[in-house]
Amino acid sequence: MKILVANLGSTSLKWRLYAFEEGEARLLHRGGLERVSDYATAINDCLEQLKQAGAIISESELAAVGFKTVLAHSITGCVALSPEVLADMEAGNQIAPAHNPPYLTGIGLFAERMPNTPLVGLFETAFYQWMPETAKRYGVPSSWHDAGVRRWGFHGASHKYIAERSAEHLNRPDIAHRVRQLYVDQASSPVQGAPLRVISAHLGGSSSVTGIFNGVAIGNSMGLSPQSGLPHNNRVGDLDAMAIPYMMQRHGLSLEEVLQDLCSSGGLSGISGGYNDLRDVQAQADAGNEQAQLALDFLVAEVRRWLGAYLVELGGLDALVMTAGIGENRPAIREAICHGLESFGISLDPALNAACIGQEAIISTPESRVKIMVIPTNEELVVAREVKRFLEK
Repeated sequence: MKILVANLGSTSLKWRLYAFEEGEARLLHRGGLERVSDYATAINDCLEQLKQAGAIISESELAAVGFKTVLAHSITGCVALSPEVLADMEAGNQIAPAHNPPYLTGIGLFAERMPNTPLVGLFETAFYQWMPETAKRYGVPSSWHDAGVRRWGFHGASHKYIAERSAEHLNRPDIAHRVRQLYVDQASSPVQGAPLRVISAHLGGSSSVTGIFNGVAIGNSMGLSPQSGLPHNNRVGDLDAMAIPYMMQRHGLSLEEVLQDLCSSGGLSGISGGYNDLRDVQAQADAGNEQAQLALDFLVAEVRRWLGAYLVELGGLDALVMTAGIGENRPAIREAICHGLESFGISLDPALNAACIGQEAIISTPESRVKIMVIPTNEELVVAREVKRFLEK
């Protein structure tokens, strides 16, 4: 069985092709296109590259195309991308304006190109289905909540992968199996022995922190939309709602102008003075740019704030995992996050940390009660596995 996983951005198409043999996934091909202006051409180029590489002879070999869909108005989980589901995604466009429209465009074009191939979406919100009700709510009137104003949580595929892989590192195959089966048995499988408490920090162009208890998410720093939570490369993160009418009145901004600022000129870019790539922010900070240093310090402070929240909510911690572009490749950020946390059992080994760039490793000291890990995420593998399971159902 061959499953193509397509990752659609506003101007990009990235993909991985997996073959499943005796239940295990083998990566056959990976690639990507940037500065995409015509998705139909990009999809054709993707399929042609797969053929030229010998990964497929014909697109009819594909059992399905899987998508890391972000948000729908009322649907979550791993589902066939039917017209009804696509309409529900479209209803969420205002909440996820940078994510949903490209996916809707790409899914429609894949459907035209491959009308007999199942198209399946694993929503980023799926991992948070079993959060306690207190983690899903805002303090809004019931009519708002009924309309969908709630905390969804995002980066679900990444945090699900971390939940499984960290359990394997901590010699908890029961928890790892539970994570694998989450969308099948609805988190009901029993767990034997001591609880496993993990905090996963997905730190990249878009960032979030998730608390995980026995393989199941108890909360995520993102809320109603992917614009929330930690500061992102150019998206604001958490913000008091009253700031919107305040700026509309104070500076005479329209709602569209406010949203443009929050979604395109906020986050690290907004604080640093226009630098949204962490490499550029770090270079500016190293050159003495105080605003760039403030952007780095603010990101670290927000990660620590959520780390503290979930440490309390979990009642302790067994593992702290950092992943994604920043988490996997920035020892200085990891060191700053862990600084001064020894009294909580979190003790970073400076040498191990400095040596770890883009690889899986334990970077805590031998005496640290909490294992500090770097685990490169693999969202596409999670999507491929869930799509396979969906087809088999």
